[in-house]
Amino acid sequence: MLWNFKGPEKAISYTGCVIQLYVALGLGSTECVLLTVMAYDRFNAVCRPLHYGVIMHPKLLQQLAALAWIGGFVESTIQTILVFQLPLCSHHKVDDFMCEEPALIKIACANTTFLESELAIASVLYVVIPLGLILVSYGCIVRSVLRIKSAEGRRKAFGICGSHLIVVVLFFGTVISVYIQPKSKYTQNHSNFITLFYTVVTPSLNPLIYTLRNKEFKWALRRLLGRDSS
Repeated sequence: MLWNFKGPEKAISYTGCVIQLYVALGLGSTECVLLTVMAYDRFNAVCRPLHYGVIMHPKLLQQLAALAWIGGFVESTIQTILVFQLPLCSHHKVDDFMCEEPALIKIACANTTFLESELAIASVLYVVIPLGLILVSYGCIVRSVLRIKSAEGRRKAFGICGSHLIVVVLFFGTVISVYIQPKSKYTQNHSNFITLFYTVVTPSLNPLIYTLRNKEFKWALRRLLGRDSS
């Protein structure tokens, strides 16, 4: 992105486009699975606190992390191979900020019905199902929290889930708009903005969102804001 900002030329090589699509799909798919794993972790922390250490043991965590990374990049490998088997139109103009699969499908000079169907299946497997599992986990969490009588206990329980829930809303909300929503409902400029949002803005905000749970970070932030206001 920074390289493209430096001058008027917005070109990318064919090899660079392949690498960009592969890495973006791999990291995006992995993120979907990791957010689901984190929701399962929060579910056990809130709903089964006494058994948390037994359930979420280090070996299981390693297996879940491996599943997320392997599953994400296996999906990315399949999608990338299928996309670049299609012949591209002569103008080779990708109407997007990056080599996104929907944008590449649009410039293919061949029947893309099979690829669009495969993309729909992948979207269900890596977007719809993970989001559904996350919602089920949070449904159970909310039900358990409402049973807690003390306000302090409820605040602590919501504090465990708050940062993760914000990231889920930001990430899945924008990804669904690009990969699930019918394209007729959005202008191309709207779609481009959403792509920029979930590939740049959301990852940039993640460190800030997750560290808001850290007491030392909150204290340092209050000191900084207090110094600026004074």
